[in-house]
Amino acid sequence: MPITPDARRCRWAETSPLLRTYHDEEWGVAVHDSRELWEMLCLEGFQAGLSWLTVLKRRDAFRKAFKGFNPEIVACFTEADITRLMADPGIIRARAKIEATIGNAHAFLSMRENGEDFASFTWAFARNHSPDGLPIRNTTGTVLAQSPLSSALSKALKARGFKFTGPVIVYAWMQAAGMIDDHDPHCFRHQAGNTSR
Repeated sequence: MPITPDARRCRWAETSPLLRTYHDEEWGVAVHDSRELWEMLCLEGFQAGLSWLTVLKRRDAFRKAFKGFNPEIVACFTEADITRLMADPGIIRARAKIEATIGNAHAFLSMRENGEDFASFTWAFARNHSPDGLPIRNTTGTVLAQSPLSSALSKALKARGFKFTGPVIVYAWMQAAGMIDDHDPHCFRHQAGNTSR
């Protein structure tokens, strides 16, 4: 959709040109590719305790450091790779988050080996908890940090071995991946649909 010069956005997107572009082109657009969804979940985990802008500024460096977030490669990372990542100034050097990403690669591959496609599982999970269809619209009138659905999906992911996937992280991930429409009511993207990318 063409964006007019006077288009109104979510308040958080007006604080930085990088956030504005991310909001306009990515946030809330439905993602159905398993690998891309997994990358997004890993990056949301790195955001824990920080701002999304901090992660967004480093996203290219993260992709380089984690070999394009290819789960088959990341699952083979060794202690030497952890040491390499801990010395990489381009990423967030938090050992627990790095180890969680490697563990999450194993969890992702384990799901696949057990016949569970990551994208199909997560979208079906959301769909089964959304009687009115997707995207789920926040009608509370307040900005949520988590929801009963994000808590349930968080529990399901943890049961499959995922780390740094608490209800708050999962809620932010569901917003970013287009499962939840949390655009401000005045935003030009509000209820504009979540066309897949």
